[in-house]
Amino acid sequence: MTKLFAFGFVLFGLVACKAQPVQEKSINNLPVTGADQLNLLLPKLKGKRVALTVNHTSLIGKTHLADSLVSLGVNIVKIFGPEHGFRGNAADGELVNDSVDTKSGIPLVSLYGKNKKPTPQQLADVDIMVFDIQDVGTRFYTYIGTMHYVMEACAESNKKLIILDRPNPNDFVDGPMNDKLLKSFVAMHLIPIAHGLTVGELAQMINGEGWLTNKVTCDIEIIPVKNWKHGTPYQLPIKPSPNLPNNLAVQLYPSICLFEGTVISLGRGTPFPFQVLGHPDLKGLSFTFTPVSIKGVSVKPPQENKLCYGIDLRNETPARKIDLSYILKMYSLYPDKEKFFISYFDLLAGTPDLKQQIKDGLTEDQIRASWQPGLDKFKTLRKKYLLYP
Repeated sequence: MTKLFAFGFVLFGLVACKAQPVQEKSINNLPVTGADQLNLLLPKLKGKRVALTVNHTSLIGKTHLADSLVSLGVNIVKIFGPEHGFRGNAADGELVNDSVDTKSGIPLVSLYGKNKKPTPQQLADVDIMVFDIQDVGTRFYTYIGTMHYVMEACAESNKKLIILDRPNPNDFVDGPMNDKLLKSFVAMHLIPIAHGLTVGELAQMINGEGWLTNKVTCDIEIIPVKNWKHGTPYQLPIKPSPNLPNNLAVQLYPSICLFEGTVISLGRGTPFPFQVLGHPDLKGLSFTFTPVSIKGVSVKPPQENKLCYGIDLRNETPARKIDLSYILKMYSLYPDKEKFFISYFDLLAGTPDLKQQIKDGLTEDQIRASWQPGLDKFKTLRKKYLLYP
């Protein structure tokens, strides 16, 4: 796979306990994330009781944002963590309990499970919230659902939210639009599967379109990425979640995640999740793999301990689109088509239409044509909120 960017920033003084404020430094015009611009962030936090919504992707170089801010004397009173936890070591869907970070001693509040939204009590001792999580640019990736609920909670409790923006590694617009009747934690917004926005831009859209409950508006301030604009390829310096271990998996994810709504394994429980497809009943295919439980990565994965026959995508060059060829191929090969889809598929697709179109034998071009009116309308809406045109 072509190397698109070598990620690196020179940061001084963050290791020592008495670290001094860091000035962001651009090297060879590489992207400078919001978190890397501490010269802009630190003055906004001075004298404030600060809460963070962060995870393992919230890095400045190789140092976690929370650790950096603590070393710089910022008063962090609480850390909120999304799916996979604050340090990113919980498997997909795994319950993450409230706890205390062993490294910093700061209380940790889980925003995955029953409590997806900070409560007024949890925000009572907070003056300002900072959100810094790397997204992958898809509607069903739950980090943007967490951002939505954090925005809503901050709006209702009159707390300011600072968003440290990061580039979108799947920076294109494609897929079916979300049907508001299918709203869920994997389909929070009326956007296509690939929305072509950063989290900062999406936050502006959420505010501007009145998508928070009772149309409340969150007081947000965005520290934008420097040296990046839409259309510039970007590879992540760290895996965004346990089952997206490399940039190939990240790039395949917008298309491959639809298989979560089918009986097909997409490699959870293997060394190459989101890079293979298979099922025990596809014995006509020569490639094989066997999913197993892997602690902190995949607990009881689909088709656990079963030999799956399928296809290997590790040499693919993913298209910058929602590529339906994978799911159309696997559906055509699967012997019991009535059992191919499970109920979760419509939530991931955001519409019942896609499943029916596949069942009806429509071609990829025909299906894609049905998306176009919604995509055209969304692209017009999207222009209002772009920070990196």
